[in-house]
This record gives sequence, structure tokens and C-alpha cells, in this order.
Amino acid sequence: MFKRTRFQNGSLRLKTRAKGEKVWELRYYVAGHRKHVCVGTVTEFPSESSARKSARVQALLLGANAESPMVGDGLTVGVLIARYEAEEMPKRFATSSGYRSYLDCHIKPRWENTLLQNVKPVAVEEWLSGLKLAPKTRAHIKQLLHLLFQCAMRWELAVRNPIALVRVKGGSKRLVQPRVLDSAEFGRLVSAIREPYRTMVIVAGCLGLRVSEILGLQWGDFNFGDNTVMVQRGVVQGHVGGVKTECSQGRLPLDALLVGWLLHYRGNCHPTAEGWLFANPRTDKPYHQGQAQKTHLKDAAIAAGIKGKVGWHTFRHGYRSFLDATGAPMGVQKELMRHASISTTMNVYGSAMSEGKRLANSNVVGMVLGSNGGLLHAPVGS
Repeated sequence: MFKRTRFQNGSLRLKTRAKGEKVWELRYYVAGHRKHVCVGTVTEFPSESSARKSARVQALLLGANAESPMVGDGLTVGVLIARYEAEEMPKRFATSSGYRSYLDCHIKPRWENTLLQNVKPVAVEEWLSGLKLAPKTRAHIKQLLHLLFQCAMRWELAVRNPIALVRVKGGSKRLVQPRVLDSAEFGRLVSAIREPYRTMVIVAGCLGLRVSEILGLQWGDFNFGDNTVMVQRGVVQGHVGGVKTECSQGRLPLDALLVGWLLHYRGNCHPTAEGWLFANPRTDKPYHQGQAQKTHLKDAAIAAGIKGKVGWHTFRHGYRSFLDATGAPMGVQKELMRHASISTTMNVYGSAMSEGKRLANSNVVGMVLGSNGGLLHAPVGS
């Protein structure tokens, strides 16, 4: 005989801590085992009723009652978000921090208290169009909402995804085209910026790495025997993690000019136990990309007479432009840029051989550093 799963509401009690104010503790069962979870302080939830109505408690009970047919009645977007944050939020710091920003700054203020069944495509579309954000950013917010409702469908909290019908006009277009430096501008910028940011710029221009990947470089990643480097980690706001995608992790060729520059830099850079290339001497940890851009890269660009916004991603766009100028095949460009799909680089297929990758990369380094390696004579500490 079929036995209906009993819906459990859990129990809340106040718990006294050795230090700090009292907290609400939720007790419930998962697979026959009792769970005790702190859900907030008495300042956050003055009464048991307010604690029970919180998205945190409701999300925990959703998980505990996953097989109950009663789950899904009268649930709000806030509860859905709380369960998503607890169970599905990406581990990669750069991704999760971006998602949390969209949730806290935009999605929660408008939709947190809305019932799931009351989220309508036209209402979402009108709300998105009213946000004073770039179309691409509005498209990212829409994608996150879509992901939330996909989870709701998988958890059997919703029977449809209303966001599938939402449109964002111009969501795939940039408002401003990326700034790309030519080789002369790049040379002036390198001359105007001091170490270690100078070598960071050189690596960005010669390899097209993302700034998180540059900050994540360690000397152990380099094989100067066969002139290659393995990109295998990233650092975002001081958090060390993996690279953006599986394709982003890979071995890249190093031209002899760049090897010479790096070996010269190694003799003068701040040493650390982990072997970071770009470590702050005060902390022995990698620099923060935002501060480096704001206080050094921006000023150097102004001193070099370069107009327009110059950021770390400028060099990745420039690397792609230099590859194109050398006539490198699209397959080679895709592998050197480490894109997951060639359509990200350009909608042309192809495959890259290792010698082709090395030749294309060397052509770019020649454009960046100059065929005579003149930049290598610039003093490292200036």
C-alpha cells in the first residue's frame, strides 16, 4: 500500500550562545537524521513567526520535504532564491559574487515577495526595460531569473518557466565597442607604467590572458625548458580559484622575447613561498585587479596620451586583434584565446596545430615588444 510522505514543518527554538545574542535554530529531519541549523538572530527575527516566514527557513523546509506533494503551494521568489543560494550557487567566486550582486541589487527588491505563479513574462519584460543598466547587463539578469525557474521546475515547485518568453531588446549588443591599442600605443603604455604592473601588462599583451589568470600565475606554471606556460588558476578579489571554463585551462607557447623579459623580471620581483609572479610585498598575496587598474593602469594610460578607457580586458581584445592582423587561422585563434567555442572567437571552424599556435603567438609578441626587443632594455624598477 502506498504510504504518503508526511509534510514536516520543523521546530524552531531560541538558542543561547556563549558570545553574542540569541539565535533561532531550526530542527528537522533529512533521511531519518535530525538536523540543527542556525537561521538568524533575534535582531533579524524578533519572533518565532517572523523566523518561520523567512526565506531561509522556507528554503530549508523545501529541501526537507522534497518528496511531499504539498511542497510548492504559495511559495515566493524569495524562498526559491534562498534554496538556490543554499544548494545550487556556483562555487567559483567570480561567478557567485556576480550572481549575488544581481540577486541583492535587482531581483530581490522587486520579486522577493512575489508568489511564483504570479511572475508573468510581460511584467518581467517591463521591469527589465525600466532598469537603468546596459542591455547586456539586463540580459544577464534575465538569464539568472531563467536559471532560478529552471531549478523551480526541477524541484517541482513550478510547472513552467515564465522567463522563457521574456525578451531583452539589444541584449547581445555592446553599447561601447572595446578599446583596442595599436602596437605604438602599447609601447607608450609599457614605458609609462612601473613594475610589477609593467610585466602584468606585457603578459596580458603577449598572451591575451584574463587579469584573474595573470594574477594567478606562479613560477611553477612555467616550463622554460620547452618555453610553455600552463594556465590553471585565477585570482579574483584575493580569492584563489579555478579558471573560467575547462577550455581556459591549458598550455600556451612562450616566445623567446617574452621568456627573456620574464627571466629578467624574476630576478627583481618580490619572492613568496607559493611562487606568485605578482604578489603584494605587504601581504605576500596577489594584488587586487581593481586597485591595480584604478591607481596604476589608468594613470599610465593618461601619461601615455591614450584616449578612451583602458582596462585589463583591453589587452585581451587587443591580443585577438593582433592575432587577426597576423592572419592566424580561426582555429589557432580559438585555441590561443582558449575559448570553449570557436563562435566565441568568430563563427568559423578550424583546428590548430602546436607549431601554428607558436608561430601566431610569436607574431603577436613581435608586434607588442618589437622585433629588436627594445623594451627589454627598459629598467625593471622604473
